[in-house]
Amino acid sequence: MTTDGRQSLGNMGKIITIANQKGGVGKTTTAVNLSACLAAAEKKVLLVDADPQGNATSGLGVDRTGLSATLYDVLIQDYPLAEVVRPTGLPGLTLLPANQDLIGAEVEMIDLDDRERVLARRLETIRDDYDFVLIDCPPSLGFLTVNALTASVGVIIPLQAEYYALEGLSHLIKTIRLVRHAYNPGLDLMGILLTMFDTRNRLAHQVADDVRRHFPAKVYKSVIPRNVRLSESPSHGLPVIQYDIRSSGAEAYLAFAREILNGG
Repeated sequence: MTTDGRQSLGNMGKIITIANQKGGVGKTTTAVNLSACLAAAEKKVLLVDADPQGNATSGLGVDRTGLSATLYDVLIQDYPLAEVVRPTGLPGLTLLPANQDLIGAEVEMIDLDDRERVLARRLETIRDDYDFVLIDCPPSLGFLTVNALTASVGVIIPLQAEYYALEGLSHLIKTIRLVRHAYNPGLDLMGILLTMFDTRNRLAHQVADDVRRHFPAKVYKSVIPRNVRLSESPSHGLPVIQYDIRSSGAEAYLAFAREILNGG
């Protein structure tokens, strides 16, 4: 454990799920930009796009329509994962892409043996090749998210500081506990990352205080602000550190990556 109570990654597999069943909270933004910042720190990083929307894929400049194989083929067709991953425009950062084919995986996985551990088995073949494997989950608590949680040592929850934030968070915490009990005793909530934070908004500060009170020692010091450059960068297929490293969004994710590297 770290001194503030959050789990230290130590020498474990460093497979981390980034999850929140609520959409629009900065989940994919966090997955893409944390991956990029860790790679910029000279870590070998694999970003697994487990969301059928494929936003992490396009956010790294990969055309979803031109993919010959994706995470779907790894999960359902048993394609070798090492043959499906692809480099990105950032040295050290590799992508396991996704597109709409992944929509069918939720249904097709029902018939697979040990269906909750399919992704864990696939990742086992390459986990030693990377310092970090980050999984961007869909905004739901279906089989894809359960597979990600079962494969991981920990979970990072991006949380927008808004009125209903805590309500959705309780459902995700319950799912994490269920997965820990049934499939993955080593799974831990690494921390909650406040995102899309507007310092001028009194409600945002109230929600942040509430989250810190309900989850003491589980909220990261880093806070991701609302930032135009952070919002623009996906449309250019670039992480924010490549789009505008001087922006407040880039500075925030670099600080968050340092927090993770220091045992967060």
